[in-house]
Amino acid sequence: MIEISAGVHQDKIIELLNNYNEDGIQFTFNEKKGINLYFSTNIEDLEKAASVAKSVIKKQPWGSVLYFRSSPLS
Repeated sequence: MIEISAGVHQDKIIELLNNYNEDGIQFTFNEKKGINLYFSTNIEDLEKAASVAKSVIKKQPWGSVLYFRSSPLS
């Protein structure tokens, strides 16, 4: 599972990652707690999953200026 912490654009992040399916990597939204969004992923390398999620968000017009954190959860 990975955690995305973002104060704004949470709905856009959820939609973006739920619809992401490249290089065999998929994300599924699990829950929201405050500013934290939790996603499960189909790959075992959670560091890579968190990095991919961060990159995908940063590529969006609204994501390039967004302050957020993407981290793996063990």
